[in-house]
Parts: sequence; C-alpha cells; structure tokens
Amino acid sequence: QVQLVESGGGLVQPGGSLRLSCAASGNIFSIYAMGWYRQAPGKQRELVASITSGGTTNYADSVKGRFTIFTNNAKNTEYLEMNSLKPEDTAVYYCKAFLRGTLLGVPADYWGQGTQVTVSS
Repeated sequence: QVQLVESGGGLVQPGGSLRLSCAASGNIFSIYAMGWYRQAPGKQRELVASITSGGTTNYADSVKGRFTIFTNNAKNTEYLEMNSLKPEDTAVYYCKAFLRGTLLGVPADYWGQGTQVTVSS
C-alpha cells in the first residue's frame, strides 16, 4: 500500500506565504512524478504544479512566479512553497504521485487526502 500525507495548510492573509508538504510512504519502488492540484468550492480540480523525477517542473499560469515545487527524493517528499498568496488561491490542495510500487508493478497515480488553504483577511 502507498500513502500520501499532506501537511502545512491553514489560514493566511493576502500577500502571505505557506509551505505545503507531502510525504509518500509504503511500497514504493520508484516515483516518476509528483504534483499538486487544488479544488475550490464549485470548481473542478486543477493542476497547480508538477515535477518529474528528472526535475522538470510545470506550473499553472495563475501561480507562475509565486509558487515553487520541489522535492526531497531521499525522503519521497514534495513541497509547494506558496508566496504572495491571493484570495483566489483558496482551495483544498491535493498532492499526487505517479509511481511504481514494486519492480514488476504497473505505475499508477496515488492521491493524498487534501489540505485546506484559506487566504483571507
């Protein structure tokens, strides 16, 4: 079994910063990519940022220049550094990992349970 556990969400004022963490544990042979998604009330889940095992990153236009995704591969952990937060960043943030659990296993997506980020004065 694979578990992804997020932490770091909370309430922050506009212009503030937060760092989200997501630790993957369990049967993990190789992680190919990790990412952060978010879902605001009444909206579809959207990609915020992603990073491959090779370090290639991708960001939603709405967060470019404000958010940074990075990983600690030794700890199977990804982070999302969020700066200059805006009220429209308010959402539940989910981490995702695309990984292979065993040598002969089929790579698959695994999701965390989500963490709430609220940007409000």
